[in-house]
Amino acid sequence: MSLLNDLLNLDLTGITDKITAEYIWIGGSGMDLRSKARTLNGAVNSPEELPKWNYDGSSTNQAPGTDSEVILYPQAIFKDPFRKGNNILVMCDAYTPAGDPIPTNHRFKAAEIFSHPAVTAEIPWYGIEQEYTLLQKSVKWPYGWPVGGFPGPQGPYYCGIGADKAYGRNIVDAHYKACLYAGINISGINGEVMPAQWEFQVGPAVGISAADQVWVARYILERITEIEGVVVSFDPKPIAGDWNGAGAHTNYSTQSMREDGGFEVIKKAIEKLGLRHKEHISAYGEGNERRLTGRHETADIHTFSWGVANRGASVRVGRDTEKDGKGYFEDRRPASNMDPYIVTSMIAETTILWKP
Repeated sequence: MSLLNDLLNLDLTGITDKITAEYIWIGGSGMDLRSKARTLNGAVNSPEELPKWNYDGSSTNQAPGTDSEVILYPQAIFKDPFRKGNNILVMCDAYTPAGDPIPTNHRFKAAEIFSHPAVTAEIPWYGIEQEYTLLQKSVKWPYGWPVGGFPGPQGPYYCGIGADKAYGRNIVDAHYKACLYAGINISGINGEVMPAQWEFQVGPAVGISAADQVWVARYILERITEIEGVVVSFDPKPIAGDWNGAGAHTNYSTQSMREDGGFEVIKKAIEKLGLRHKEHISAYGEGNERRLTGRHETADIHTFSWGVANRGASVRVGRDTEKDGKGYFEDRRPASNMDPYIVTSMIAETTILWKP
């Protein structure tokens, strides 16, 4: 084992100028991240310098076996915290050989929305609170819980410390540092209300970059849990009963909202979100109806509401925003398994481009 670790940690500096690029993409389920590596002749500074690549789409439920080739287009690069050095992680989206986005390529439509002049002029900022649950690999039961049993009721676990309250902190801290190393604007972490449930926050980030960063942060998390023999779940309600679900609260502001008088702009934007509530809910993650029940710090899935400092509302406005008359709001409806390309672009589309 020590020899294997020595080989894994080989420092190639001074041995070769070649680097490894790990190409990452989203598979056919919309949540299954895939990746494979290739060797490049030297360091790379932008995705435009990278070659396109292909993969077998019939093995990811994204193409038929008779015409299985899918093309990866590099879109964003990050430093590789696993291989270190000049090695990189590459977030890609997927196209047919003819150059058309495949049906599961939600980044393409998001890029169209974020490149609209009216949207770019507003410089939309996002802060995404990604919740997740750590599970035991063999039984798919929360990490640290007695197999088939339950810990004490909720209360002491949120931001808690101690071996009987914080399950998996080493994984969480390793992920935090790895994201910082990669260049992801991860702004914090915390233990959540249900034990073995955690959260990391990405942002503020502008436009489509927020979604790229969330996907790569998810990738890094899954790689770390793979090493530790733990499973990460983005299920919005992993444990039924009196246990909190998992969401991806999305904080949002535009230039107009951040300027004096912005609170009025925020209220108009929230009104538009309410008018398209059903459309947003349908795009905000699978199984969200199990989470948005009106209990456990959620609003009922069928009813749109908003309020200041109200964590039981669909949209929450902070006290500072109300006080300052400008700022941001938090859409609390997205599930933990939401696609950030869909959610971020849809919020921008509804609040900036959509006309009631």
